[in-house]
Amino acid sequence: MRAALLHNTGDEKLDIVDDLEVDAPNAGEVTIKIEATGVCHSDLHAMQGSLPQPAPFVPGHEGAGIISAVGDGVTALAVGDHVVVAWSPPCGKCNNCVERKQPHLCVMIQFAIAGTPRFTRNGEPVFGMAGTGTFAEYLTVPQEAAVKIDDDIPFEIASLIGCGVSTGVGAAINTAKVEPGSKVVVFGCGGVGIAAIQGAHVAGASIIVAVDLNEDKLELAKTFGATHGCKPDDLAALQAELTGDGFDYAFEAIGLPVTMRAAYDAVRRGGTACVIGVGAMDKEVSFNGFEIFFSEKNFMGSYYGSVDVRSDFHRLLSLWKSGQLNLDGMITNRMKIDEINDAFDIMRKGEAIRTVITF
Repeated sequence: MRAALLHNTGDEKLDIVDDLEVDAPNAGEVTIKIEATGVCHSDLHAMQGSLPQPAPFVPGHEGAGIISAVGDGVTALAVGDHVVVAWSPPCGKCNNCVERKQPHLCVMIQFAIAGTPRFTRNGEPVFGMAGTGTFAEYLTVPQEAAVKIDDDIPFEIASLIGCGVSTGVGAAINTAKVEPGSKVVVFGCGGVGIAAIQGAHVAGASIIVAVDLNEDKLELAKTFGATHGCKPDDLAALQAELTGDGFDYAFEAIGLPVTMRAAYDAVRRGGTACVIGVGAMDKEVSFNGFEIFFSEKNFMGSYYGSVDVRSDFHRLLSLWKSGQLNLDGMITNRMKIDEINDAFDIMRKGEAIRTVITF
């Protein structure tokens, strides 16, 4: 089958191959024929080595498709079902899933599949990004990692739910719990940032400021619910004008220490700064002891938008169906798998919200 393959961590380009093989599903597993997959910054981070990922591997973790085969013991899914890939599915049995009711923090399945190669090429093992690998025509995952959806949902829309939309919208409504009438700032207007803007809008925020270096993205952000847009150097003046003492919520959707710190500085005393962007493990953010005590700010991370994929995927798709989420508009490019390297070039230049790949 066809796939985009990264041979070595740090490689700049993906290799399009036609001879990748996928494992047949074992008990409790399913094989999915991928119909559409989004290109996410996390894929690039894994390719660069900022995220731990064994190589060689097939990137891609934001996808949707059709069940093509099921293993023994699979009863909730059948061949022909339409599904969204969940790269971090809850096991339903651990403390996070049961006692703490935080299934998004369950890593029992994710850690197991991330370190297990499920593809082969010329007899050699090949891994999948975060245990998935949606840049391949087919992938095999545990049944928990395939969330069934209605057949009338376009695959390109469904694919966005698998990561970017859930991560951004979820950060606003699940993690930070944006309140109606609040004032919000979002750093970064890529796919996750735009999703966070939409999440804040759905939650009823009265002011939503988009911050980005790209002027075109600032204007585009207003079509998704942002009330204002500015470049980083202009934020202080706009913040003073709109809030006086700071925003109620700030979302960082870039993954850099400087913007994480900027998000913390932008919120008022008692406000909440929420980091959505994936930062490198060797990068640190600094705070002094007094400001933590005196400001009483909440500085928090958001992992996968704090979503329960089993219910929130459907919740988000319902918001799309009702017109409250503009997922169609988030797709700025549609490309074939042969153009995957061009898609990453567009993303590196900051020219895309989301590129969707098909085979």
